[in-house]
Amino acid sequence: MIGMGTASTAGSLSHVPEMPSWKSLGSHVAALLIAILFVTTGVWKAADPFRWAQFAEQLLVPSQLSMALTLLLAISETLAGLLILVPRFRKWGAALASLLLIVFMLYIGARYSVLAGKDCSCFPWLKRTVSPAFFVEDAAMLGVALLAGWWSKPAVNIGRAALVAALVVAFTGGSYGYAVSRQTGAKAPDSITVDGKPFSLAHGKYFIFFFDPECSHCNAAAKTMSKYTWKTDVTIVGVPTRVKQWAEAFMKDNGLKGVITPDLQPLKAVFPFGDPPYGVFIENGRQQGSVPRYEEGNEPAESLRKLGLIE
Repeated sequence: MIGMGTASTAGSLSHVPEMPSWKSLGSHVAALLIAILFVTTGVWKAADPFRWAQFAEQLLVPSQLSMALTLLLAISETLAGLLILVPRFRKWGAALASLLLIVFMLYIGARYSVLAGKDCSCFPWLKRTVSPAFFVEDAAMLGVALLAGWWSKPAVNIGRAALVAALVVAFTGGSYGYAVSRQTGAKAPDSITVDGKPFSLAHGKYFIFFFDPECSHCNAAAKTMSKYTWKTDVTIVGVPTRVKQWAEAFMKDNGLKGVITPDLQPLKAVFPFGDPPYGVFIENGRQQGSVPRYEEGNEPAESLRKLGLIE
């Protein structure tokens, strides 16, 4: 009986058709390409979750969901890349990678009119914007992922695959914990008001500039700073300390590009100062430095450069 059972099992396994060598090679190559792309972008999200949460918000993801989505994508993308790389898990990895690509294309397609022209770079070496080319590129990746799965043998050993998933979750959780541990300094309000709408300060880099529109020193400081080459990932947030109705004219007349918030009190409560002008550098919701001096020597250029805000 034992011999018959063994023979029967062997016979059933032998019915699994052997993949032609050229299809097997094509599957390996396609899987390697998808693995490189997905593991790279997944690990990048896990290593720098605050930046990616800000990126998600730029693609109209609500701020209260952006971090959770970033971590979910970090896990899913890394897992898809690792699974598709291993022949015994390849079909599962290809299915997950294909699902992620389809959902992303559907989301961008549904909001195309609003997102057109916005940055949608998912890979550190590739800059992309939302345009018709985006759909062509993602459709090509989808085709490669489907090919890798189609030309592979049936997936087996779900227990081992679950172990890989657990390791990816642990890695992502550890990376997030490390990123949080590096957050120091006074905590800014989670959001402020800009153009009558909530504006999140939880993710990204912001230079909070407190000014009095009628102050000559403030005007001189703003005009000087408008001539600097600011880093592209820094947003200037102007905060008028009085006569708020003149804030927009102040920014425009002095050529200082940024957004304006009327929320002086909640910001000053966290970042107290005397008379303006005064500046605070916030990164991912935490104060990283201040710029209290203007029109003194090389200030404020020297302080702004040390903080990494200008070229």
